[in-house]
Amino acid sequence: MRLLLTKRILATVAVIAYAVIAISAAVDNPTMIFSPDVRSLTVNIERDRLAPPVLTLGGNDRLVVGFDVMGDERLYLRYSIDYCNADWSDGELVDTEVFDGFNYADIEDYAFSRATTVHYVHYTITLPNRDFEFRISGNYLLRVYPEDDPDNTLLQVRFMIQEGAVSVGGTVTSRTDIDYNDAHQQLSLEIDTRNARVRDANTDLRVVVSQNGRQDNAVVLSHPTRLMGTRAIYEHIPALIFPAGNEYRRMETVNNLYPGMGVDHIEYHAPWYHHILNLDKPRAHREYQYDSTQHGRYFIREYNSENSDVEADYNLVLFSLDLSQIPDGEVYLDGDFMLRRFDSTSRMDYNPSTGRYEKLLPLKQGAYNYQYLVVTDGSSTGSSDYIEGNHYQTVNEYLVYVYYRAPGDRYDRLLGVGALFSGR
Repeated sequence: MRLLLTKRILATVAVIAYAVIAISAAVDNPTMIFSPDVRSLTVNIERDRLAPPVLTLGGNDRLVVGFDVMGDERLYLRYSIDYCNADWSDGELVDTEVFDGFNYADIEDYAFSRATTVHYVHYTITLPNRDFEFRISGNYLLRVYPEDDPDNTLLQVRFMIQEGAVSVGGTVTSRTDIDYNDAHQQLSLEIDTRNARVRDANTDLRVVVSQNGRQDNAVVLSHPTRLMGTRAIYEHIPALIFPAGNEYRRMETVNNLYPGMGVDHIEYHAPWYHHILNLDKPRAHREYQYDSTQHGRYFIREYNSENSDVEADYNLVLFSLDLSQIPDGEVYLDGDFMLRRFDSTSRMDYNPSTGRYEKLLPLKQGAYNYQYLVVTDGSSTGSSDYIEGNHYQTVNEYLVYVYYRAPGDRYDRLLGVGALFSGR
């Protein structure tokens, strides 16, 4: 059914969709946008958009951070970088122990949007650069703020630097300790420390495992199951059993003239194009269907553009989920475009008049992966049980981060990062 909205309702919803709640950063220093004028934050490795935001110490790879600020005028912005512990709490090192020079730099790479109905300025930060050369591995938090107001953080971004000193191997199987080819996947890990000079792999390693970039269900391992020479083995650990989930849903808004993948139709109500997505339905009780996705990532793209960073427009995109109201929880959109946060921006709103969950969001043209997660009352972890379902065949990306701190050390080295995939 085509959803026709009056201009007055559209204007009201657009204001609501643009509102960003400035939630105080928790001790884990998440990637976060604090200003309602900042949009489309991307964090990528140059020439490899599918790689996690991890640089190699002394390597040639570069991190590219991009974001838009709504409006017609350039802002004079700066950024600084903080060093964090393995759990993303504030580190205790001073700046001179981490990098040379002063801990701030001006953002000089910017460009104005071109031929768009919504005007913005696109900013880019590339690391390392002449202002920041990194001395040690570990977790880093980049913070952006106005040049004349350093206490006003507009956004902050997590990234990491690894040493490549350990090899990370392992397997992902659907034959788990709690079910067999059903709803879960279980990891076994093997970390070889022969080149890392680890004092005691049984006590000094901290291993973090994430599924598809999510932070709400990430796992921290403090001890291996056993040691075999220089190899630390992690197996038959209950924490390494993950709900299998389902393949991410996909939609594209790359063209404002013709509906893209997952789009039912396009309406224009000045000054916005509105992409009304197909009505989504729960998949929990449907048979599994494979789809090649990017595990929750999104990519900015305008189909006829030479530089989508400044030529892609902003549209209002309507998500609709055909689901009765859940009495003991909230439904959230999950994916990189939501910064993997459960807050007012990602929360779906139940509409009693349609009997559906709906969300109208201003999104830059591109290709998006998303899924629906339910957070029940009293929980902080999203569940795929209710809407997406859990299918053992699902192709998931598991990232493994290996940190090391020996007794007496003052920081957590990131020895290495590995990736494992289910169904491969």
